Amino acid sequence: QHYYITNNLSMSSSNSHTILLVQPSHKPTSRTYCDFETLTEALEGVCKIYEEHLKELNPSSLSITYDISQLFDFIDDLSDMACLIFNRDQRTYEPKDKEWIKEKIYALLRKQAGK
Repeated sequence: QHYYITNNLSMSSSNSHTILLVQPSHKPTSRTYCDFETLTEALEGVCKIYEEHLKELNPSSLSITYDISQLFDFIDDLSDMACLIFNRDQRTYEPKDKEWIKEKIYALLRKQAGK
């Protein structure tokens, strides 16, 4: 099976400042954000958010494993998640939705697994 990941941003996007917006519940007060120097750091940040969630659910576990489908279910269950990626050429932030974020996480994890 072949996977094709398209990137709608310039090649420098992986090195662009990225703001991750997360709203875990429907309550507006649950909204939060994190900013990262690179897109890769932001994608890794999403994984860390999920890992912290798993640690809260399983406080007595010494190690926790999960697969990508569980991570994607977690992202889907969030009320909202998006990222804003700085486009140096246009000097603006480009919004990206959950599906785009999941595509990029998938590509990142495949790349890391191939190392």
